[in-house]
Amino acid sequence: MSTSNKTAVTPRDPIEFIRSVETSAARRHDAQVLVAMLEEITGQPPRMWGPSIIGFGEYHYKYASGREGDAAAVGFSPRKAKLVIYGLTYPPGSAPLLEKLGKFTSSVACVYINTLADVDLEVLRELLTMTYTHFTTENIQSLQSQRP
Repeated sequence: MSTSNKTAVTPRDPIEFIRSVETSAARRHDAQVLVAMLEEITGQPPRMWGPSIIGFGEYHYKYASGREGDAAAVGFSPRKAKLVIYGLTYPPGSAPLLEKLGKFTSSVACVYINTLADVDLEVLRELLTMTYTHFTTENIQSLQSQRP
């Protein structure tokens, strides 16, 4: 049985989303910095994925269960509490860079940053580039098939 991805591209303007999100002015500024950085890295315009993720590029995934869809190759969300950056932990070789990134917390797939001033922006740029390249050029089916 195949089900569609709940997080799909929407027509909402990402810059308008940043202006309207309930968060601090500093976090909105950091979000604008990330948009500019990711546009430069990816050569892609920002697009809204679902109600709160700003994504760049995309890739197709297919789970072992048969579920498949498209997702942003790299993206982030300026949440009220933190900036959430998706996918930085996936690329091979990301662990040593994450050790040099600075102050953040993480989960399996996400990195949570309070402010960009807490991290080394050059290391972040390298991680974002690595993540985008990984999801747009690698065969990632083995990664995706490990997830339910």
